[in-house]
Amino acid sequence: MEIKIMYAAGIFFAGWLWFFFFGRQLCWNIFTAYPLIAKMRKTDKELIAPSANNFTLISVIVCCVMLAIVAFIVIRFCKLYLLISFFVGAALALGMYINRFTPETRSNFEGFCFSYYRFVPDDELRTAMYNKKIPQMKLRLHDMGLPIDFIPAKFKN
Repeated sequence: MEIKIMYAAGIFFAGWLWFFFFGRQLCWNIFTAYPLIAKMRKTDKELIAPSANNFTLISVIVCCVMLAIVAFIVIRFCKLYLLISFFVGAALALGMYINRFTPETRSNFEGFCFSYYRFVPDDELRTAMYNKKIPQMKLRLHDMGLPIDFIPAKFKN
C-alpha cells in the first residue's frame, strides 16, 4: 500500500510538471503571444516581422505534440489511480497559473518583449524590448508616430 501512495505522489508531481513545461507554454502562446503580435500588427504592419507567427506556431505545435505523447503514455500504461493522480496534478498546476495567462501580467509582457524583440525591425524599439524598458518602448513608438496600443494599459502610466 505504501508503494502505491509513493507512485501516486510521484505521478501527481509528474502531472504538475507536464502541465508546467508544456501546458503553461501552450497557454502563454495562445493567450499572450498571439494577442500581442496581433496588437503590434494592428498598430503598424511593419512593427513586427511575419516570422513571429511562424515562431509561435512552431512552439504551439511542439507543445501540443509533447502534451499528446505524455498523455498517451500515461493513459496507456498507468492504472486508474495513477491516471487520476496525474491529471489532478495537472489540474492543480492549471489552477495555480490560470490567472497569469494574460498580457496584462508584467512578467508575461516582459517575457514577450524578451522573446520577440528579434522580430522587430526598428533598432531602438528592438533594444528597448530586449531590455524590457517599457518607458523607452513608449518613447520610441511616439517618435515613430505610432500609438502605444500594444502595451497593456496598466503599463502606460
